[in-house]
Amino acid sequence: MREFIYGRNPVYETLRARRRDVFRLQVAEGAQDKGRLSEILDLSAKRKIPVERVARPRLDKLSENHQGVALEVSTYPYVELEDILDNAKVHNEPLFVLILDTLQNPQNLGTIIRTGEAVGVHGVLIPPHRAAEITPAVVSSSAGACEHLLVAKANLAQAIGQLKDAETWIVGLDESPDSKDPSQVPLERALAVVVGSEGEGIRPLVRKSCDYLLRLPMEGQIESLNASVAGSIALYLAYLARHKS
Repeated sequence: MREFIYGRNPVYETLRARRRDVFRLQVAEGAQDKGRLSEILDLSAKRKIPVERVARPRLDKLSENHQGVALEVSTYPYVELEDILDNAKVHNEPLFVLILDTLQNPQNLGTIIRTGEAVGVHGVLIPPHRAAEITPAVVSSSAGACEHLLVAKANLAQAIGQLKDAETWIVGLDESPDSKDPSQVPLERALAVVVGSEGEGIRPLVRKSCDYLLRLPMEGQIESLNASVAGSIALYLAYLARHKS
């Protein structure tokens, strides 16, 4: 199957990552070949990717955020959990994984994946059903970060068992009274951060599998944060803990 990635940064990162088959590049007529678009055209020329100049309304049918460019590619290349474990070994680092438990909103998925890529997670786990997947909209909202990150679909309860066998601590974001403050959670170790869905949070079976439940301290009037915001904060707390001098 094929799909179109749109937007200048997502298209550029897709080409740079070289993880998908690429079939053609479409560029809006009249678009100036400078900046990021110039870089896209250079990468396409090096890979001998066909370039089509098309009317802007044709791209408008894909998305209102196409920025004058679209790339026809193969579907997203999911990996296996073992590939994520191997990625940590190759970098000789304690495992750092993001687990997304039935996150529904593509914008949220793209946002937290972008954070995950920025802080150096070795991979992301999502369930195979009833959750947002890596679509062109998610690639767009992640600014192309998805293309550089290993994402696996897996039964989360089983995957967490495998992670525990690999001596990984499972930390779930949860606002319950028995959740711990970040200072009480060993974020510097081999770690998997679990973020639940926007409405329901972490499912009971996954929650039960967590070694720690983490609560983000808050002093404002709003009771909770958006799932992708809370998850991003937790990832950065882990990043800082892992990089203490």
